[in-house]
Amino acid sequence: MVKSDTTKSEKGGGVQSLERAAALLDAVSNCRDGIGLTDLAAQVGLNTSTAFHLVKTLVAVGFLVQEAETKRYRVGSRIFALAAGAINDPTLLTFGTPVLEALSAQTGEAAHLAVRTRGEIALVARTEATGMLQMSDRAGIMRPAHATAIGKLLLAYLPDTQRQQTLDGLALPKLTSATITDRTKLEAELDEVQRTGLAHDRCEFDPDVRCLAMPVRDFSGRCVAAIGMSGPVWRMSDEAVQEKGKALAQAARTLSAELGFGKADTAQ
Repeated sequence: MVKSDTTKSEKGGGVQSLERAAALLDAVSNCRDGIGLTDLAAQVGLNTSTAFHLVKTLVAVGFLVQEAETKRYRVGSRIFALAAGAINDPTLLTFGTPVLEALSAQTGEAAHLAVRTRGEIALVARTEATGMLQMSDRAGIMRPAHATAIGKLLLAYLPDTQRQQTLDGLALPKLTSATITDRTKLEAELDEVQRTGLAHDRCEFDPDVRCLAMPVRDFSGRCVAAIGMSGPVWRMSDEAVQEKGKALAQAARTLSAELGFGKADTAQ
């Protein structure tokens, strides 16, 4: 006999039907091509009847959707809407703080997390080379998009039309002798950043500082932030940049995974 929906879980005292629904959602999200009811029930250890009633409810509220032809279940649009709404500055800060601290501790360089706001770049958080977290006011600490690694990274990952519109509204002031002030050259560099997934600031914002940045992606693969590393030029030689870039890449992967990127791919 199937237990009531309000039956408490033997493990944690929670509501069993909610735990089962969560297990069903996890199983569906891990199947790129969708999954049928029989296989789904088997994966989560439920009989088909129980799984059917739970899945029917999940479909009704938009958490799952059933394909008309194959009858397979996939994640519904409501899940994506919830996830997209949840990824904001506080979320990035919560997940990003330990990643930044670990990156600074490993490399000995400052690390930072940034998002785009119009034509400028806002720092969400920053750690000093010691690994100590320094909170930054989003409205107070801005960086020019064209002269920083985090800025170029976030520009590069904009859709083409939006990128062009953003560049149309950007002034390109010369901040150091290395700053790119020619739009054609900047666009060429943005194309290279998009191709490689790595952005450089070669003393373009500060003549004594060199920076790197890589994308942070969410569950849909969208670039939602830039994670970067900066250090004095005497400590950021080409050889050092190549080695420390490996740690930055791992940090970007770690934070992206926290936001759901790649989980469905790696689960199979």
